[in-house]
Amino acid sequence: MKRVTTQVKQVLDNYAGMPSGVLTNLCNILMHGKLSGTGKMLILPVDQGFEHGPDESFASNHFAYDPEYHAQLAINSGLSAYAAPLGMLETVAAKHAGEIPLILKMNNANKLTNPQNEPDQTLTGSINDALYLGCSAVGLTIYPGSDRCSEMIRIASEVICEAKAVGLPTVIWSYPRGSGLTKEAENAVDVIGYAAHIAAIIGAHIIKVKIPSETILSKKLQNKYKEYGIRTSSMRERIAHIKRCAFDRKRIVLFSGGTSKDLDTLYGEIETIRDGGGDGSIIGRNTFQRPQNEAMTMLDKIISIYTHSKAWRIIW
Repeated sequence: MKRVTTQVKQVLDNYAGMPSGVLTNLCNILMHGKLSGTGKMLILPVDQGFEHGPDESFASNHFAYDPEYHAQLAINSGLSAYAAPLGMLETVAAKHAGEIPLILKMNNANKLTNPQNEPDQTLTGSINDALYLGCSAVGLTIYPGSDRCSEMIRIASEVICEAKAVGLPTVIWSYPRGSGLTKEAENAVDVIGYAAHIAAIIGAHIIKVKIPSETILSKKLQNKYKEYGIRTSSMRERIAHIKRCAFDRKRIVLFSGGTSKDLDTLYGEIETIRDGGGDGSIIGRNTFQRPQNEAMTMLDKIISIYTHSKAWRIIW
């Protein structure tokens, strides 16, 4: 049995007062895989077939149409956890019981709805599903900025409460999106920070956001950032600011891998997340849209980057 490291204990200290089951499951994820004990996480999420369609997601690597491919890839690569919707986990959970922590992605959107509708998510799984599958956590997406966001937050809050009662932590994908936000605004540093804070407030134990851009949407905050010395000119500074927005670094914040990109760009982003004090990554398309050998080499490199911690703190 692995001994819980000082780094992991320090992370768990930020969740003091949580039910012991939640802490145990968080610990299990933090102590699993090649990043075990480092306080960092690297998770493979595969809900893109639902969100974007199977062909758009998997045609570049036809093996990826098979849910078994993703589970095995996550296991073989020594990742912290594997996250997917109900049907995908049902096909692999029994076969791979105990081999990797599973996260049930409990809501989803699809691209076949009217594109003029406000972004929304529909529940596609339950806490009971997570329990019978042996999951270590559940996950949901919310869209701060959407006219449907209040309902998504209400549902997410109920799920978090129910999950906590049975010892399951919750991962919240907090993605600003809606008719009131331009594409540029969705990634603005002040907007991403707001989204991370909302996720923390409703009780997320792990928060997933996109990497913030240099844009500051609010004119008022542009002046406030200067007045209070909040630096956001570099990506490293922006990562550090998002962490501060998540209860002053007391919540685990993971960053999205985003759309497929070249490896040098991806590795540069990972180094910046690490140096800015980010807690890791949830990387989907940049993993499974590559050939398996290339994906495994890529993930091993990412793990190596996170293992060699150079966390950098900004003091304001």
